[in-house]
Amino acid sequence: MITCTTLSRELTEPLAATAATATTWLLIEQAGPWGAKALTESHLDAGLGRALDAACGGTGVRIALIRRPGRHADSMPMAGHEVIVAHTRPGRSWVRRSTVADPAELLDLDFGALGDGEHGGFGTAHVGGPIALVCTNGRRDRCCALLGRPLAAELAAAGHSEVWEVTHLGGHRFSPTMLVLPYGYAYGRLTGEAAKEVLAATAAGHTVPEWSRGRSCWDRPGQAAEQAVRLLTGETSADELTIGRAEGLVEVRHRDGRRWLAEVAERASEPPRPESCGKTPGTPSRMDVVSLREV
Repeated sequence: MITCTTLSRELTEPLAATAATATTWLLIEQAGPWGAKALTESHLDAGLGRALDAACGGTGVRIALIRRPGRHADSMPMAGHEVIVAHTRPGRSWVRRSTVADPAELLDLDFGALGDGEHGGFGTAHVGGPIALVCTNGRRDRCCALLGRPLAAELAAAGHSEVWEVTHLGGHRFSPTMLVLPYGYAYGRLTGEAAKEVLAATAAGHTVPEWSRGRSCWDRPGQAAEQAVRLLTGETSADELTIGRAEGLVEVRHRDGRRWLAEVAERASEPPRPESCGKTPGTPSRMDVVSLREV
């Protein structure tokens, strides 16, 4: 069976700079089945899903539904909805969590403040190791179900981390994909062993560039530049690098004072390939680092 993941891998499409962009993630537990547009196609009230999505617009907050790995009976009752809010900027990352009886309560949140990294005392601080979010929504793309669900189940059974299935991380053709909190790095084309390596590294405060799609708090040029510096220097500590702009280029700053300037070009991926199973082949954009120099 030819899938979008098979073609992407065969065409050696780069993983770097393909992470969904968000400074802050708002994750709402919703059991049961998910549709392709899960916020309005699940047991979550569709009107509420639209209102929450609108409230996140332009704030840097990205919203998704989560559920525990395993069977997802359509009639599964819920006494409450666990909510995880995570800010992912280097040196300022945090994870807060709470349980709400009605997700409509979340409309009272200050989404602009959340996007800026101010949690306003929401819930309580997360205590424990990394949180793994594996994309498993087969209604968006069959690869996410065929590859993501077994990975989520394997990680949950291994007990290395807190594991959730999530509705959408973007980049179906890089399945199985996983976002790891608190740092917000996305990963793709993971095997079970690779995912366990990522979780162990995250627990120690590091990232694994080999499977990294980028840190979600950066835009795509920033993700590309950060990855290039990591490959150049071998730096894996998650919070050592920050991104800015200087001289019309992407500036990568190390905590020790070193700086690099990267020229990043957006180009089309050739030859055409489907970005998702069943879609017409296209030329998704890619971010190439044209030059990189230390200053």
